[in-house]
Amino acid sequence: MRDLKRAIGYLRVSTDGQAKDDKYGVDLQKETILKYADDNGYVIVEWRLDKCSGASDNRPSLNSILYNETVSNPPYEAVIVFKNDRIARDTKLYFYYLYILEKRGVKLLSAKEKFEEGSEMANIYRSLLQFVAEQERKNITVRTTKGRVIKATAGGYSGGRPPYGYVVKDKRLVIDQNERVIVIHIFRRRKEGWSYEQIADELTAAGFVSRKGTPFTWSGIRSILNNEPVYRGKYRYGTGEWVKGEHEPIF
Repeated sequence: MRDLKRAIGYLRVSTDGQAKDDKYGVDLQKETILKYADDNGYVIVEWRLDKCSGASDNRPSLNSILYNETVSNPPYEAVIVFKNDRIARDTKLYFYYLYILEKRGVKLLSAKEKFEEGSEMANIYRSLLQFVAEQERKNITVRTTKGRVIKATAGGYSGGRPPYGYVVKDKRLVIDQNERVIVIHIFRRRKEGWSYEQIADELTAAGFVSRKGTPFTWSGIRSILNNEPVYRGKYRYGTGEWVKGEHEPIF
């Protein structure tokens, strides 16, 4: 019986909001990694999974591999991924991760992109793959941004965190009746000449908390007041022009 080399299987899928851009689910990635491991004398002893964008460098499961000194050779000989862009779609990030693992004697292997490890062509091939993946990520961002701008221009909700006083239902801004009361009170107090700090202190003393569950602050009050056009039925994306929104005004 051959001696199997120990490896960690790393999986990454996009966040729910990006699922349409992620063709490779967890089951497919696992199946492909397991076949690659079996064909090449590895046994997967651990699985690590992250749900995030390939451009993000804030990934708990990947960090537990990269920055944990116990992930070294021995006992692990490799980290196996479905494709190299599961590690990162940013070229600089990818080679940084590769460097960290190779310093500990751990190989970074791709189940779908095969080449001879240790050769000069392997590094060139890796670089080319990461360049293509990075360009793909940028193209996705451009397409997504254009779609949001077009939707916002027509007054529709284009994504992101909804303004205080609203929630998102069926991809539309809908008034949150509990927050609506607070929004109206804040504007009333401001019209009466109250400062941001005074309004925040009053709400805190009355037992109200922000959306995060923390006491209101002067900056939070200012942000709500700055959203006045939204509460009056306007909408805009980024720094674009205000247009008539599709949502119901609060006042």
